[in-house]
Amino acid sequence: MQVILLEKVANLGNLGDVVKVKDGYARNFLIPTRQARRATEAAIKEFEVKRAELEKIAADKLAAAQALAEQLSGKTLRVAQKAGVDGRLFGSVTNHDIAEGLVKMGLKVVKAQVRMPNGPLKTVGEHTVSVAPHGDVAVDITVQVVAQAD
Repeated sequence: MQVILLEKVANLGNLGDVVKVKDGYARNFLIPTRQARRATEAAIKEFEVKRAELEKIAADKLAAAQALAEQLSGKTLRVAQKAGVDGRLFGSVTNHDIAEGLVKMGLKVVKAQVRMPNGPLKTVGEHTVSVAPHGDVAVDITVQVVAQAD
């Protein structure tokens, strides 16, 4: 199916690109999340009229993400979890826990923006985690996992 992208989509294209994707991906994800629209003649003409407005919205989102990245850079988040004597956690610290901790610090971060390439944190110590508020903006923060005092 041919779709016109209404915003930048990772590994697919930029705003305004007409790309061919599988029908299910377009119907079940891109169109419902308003990231794309079917590429009909009428839709392409309508997009050209709204192009400047959509580019301004995309630039505003990028500026907001860069401002959040500035606030996040150099931050250290301290997370307390139950741990054994050997330093291994009984559970793990997930992207949800990190996002929740950052929200408590007053930063607007959602779970999907926290990137943990090595999976959940399962040991006590300092770990580096990436937070990506936008596809083009990513910043590393330090997560300090400590044993919870009973």
